[in-house]
Amino acid sequence: MMEVIKRDGTRETVRMEKILDAVNRACRGLPNVEPIEIAKRTIAGLHNNSTTEELDQLSISNAVMLMADEPNYSKVASRMLAEGIMKQVGRDHVFSDYVEHAFENGLLSEHVLKLVRENSEAIDFAIRHERDDLFEYFGLKTVSDRYLLRHPKTRKIIERPQWLFMRVALGLSHNVEEAVEFYSIISQFLYMPSTPTLFNSGTLHPQMSSCYLLTVGEDSLDGIYKSITDCARLSKFSGGIGIDWTPVRASGSLIKGTNGLSNGIVPFLKVFDSSVHAVNQGGKRKGAAAVYLEPWHADIEAFLDLRNNTGSEDRRAHNLNLALWIPDLFMKRLEQDGEWSLFSPAESPELLNCFGPEWEARYEAAEKAGKAYKKVLARQLYARMMQTLAETGNG
Repeated sequence: MMEVIKRDGTRETVRMEKILDAVNRACRGLPNVEPIEIAKRTIAGLHNNSTTEELDQLSISNAVMLMADEPNYSKVASRMLAEGIMKQVGRDHVFSDYVEHAFENGLLSEHVLKLVRENSEAIDFAIRHERDDLFEYFGLKTVSDRYLLRHPKTRKIIERPQWLFMRVALGLSHNVEEAVEFYSIISQFLYMPSTPTLFNSGTLHPQMSSCYLLTVGEDSLDGIYKSITDCARLSKFSGGIGIDWTPVRASGSLIKGTNGLSNGIVPFLKVFDSSVHAVNQGGKRKGAAAVYLEPWHADIEAFLDLRNNTGSEDRRAHNLNLALWIPDLFMKRLEQDGEWSLFSPAESPELLNCFGPEWEARYEAAEKAGKAYKKVLARQLYARMMQTLAETGNG
């Protein structure tokens, strides 16, 4: 007879009826689902000395495989996953116990602890675990993998889905009445906060903004690396980045401190690309950064090549999203089939920090002054932009 190893380390003989009972609970009230089919597949996939966690996961996987034929199996899999989370956390625990435990392990803020200690009965009473049934499988799977808090050492989940919502509500509220009301809204999916809010509300690092917009503040080594560091710190706590690199001098510009010539923005964007890859968002998802450039910058063509799948990897940045700020004057030149001049911000700083008619006047004055590094046909550059957009989805 096959045996399974229970969570407490003891062994138990595998019984078909026990597996079927668990699947039946997950199938309650759902039409067009066959509990016996999931149970049979689960038994067939077991091996001797499997753990009960492996058994539960096998049942979930079998339900997921049946989703293509019957969508209601998504709800079956979701219910079994919710049951597994409850077993891992502890069936008899309540929200206030979880808050004490999480605070002791450095996961929650004193604000949340204080609200819970002063209002534990009201908060525990407000929790509605039956609302887990609103999840479809892939939604709950995402919550389980990314959003539920884990023990800092064992990495086991210590938070149930409804506790996540109450933790978020408490972190955003001044009093228990606000928290319970907001919990009711988000736990019924009437409104859902942003990802950083779900990650961080109620924790010791309550960074809850989704996106940050920056400009490289100074065209110098210190300024460039400060901007990269600032972006890394924002990404650490789940912030997405949009950053303008137009102020950085173009390739071939003079570096007065060394009397050498700059290699332009690409080598620094390569460093930034590595930073975005290395510093993920709270250890839960990849970092995200969009790099903006105005199309009068002399490195525009090298910029458009950054996401290409061919060419030297030293000139590629596959983790960055690319975007262009297109001035009206460029579109006018495009319509006229005219030329477009490219400049370095080091020699033409007057083109930074202005827009509209003032910018157009400065741009045309820079052209007349002979400051352009290069002239290209506007339509050729536009075609290059469209090619990049079609091939990589960027630009």
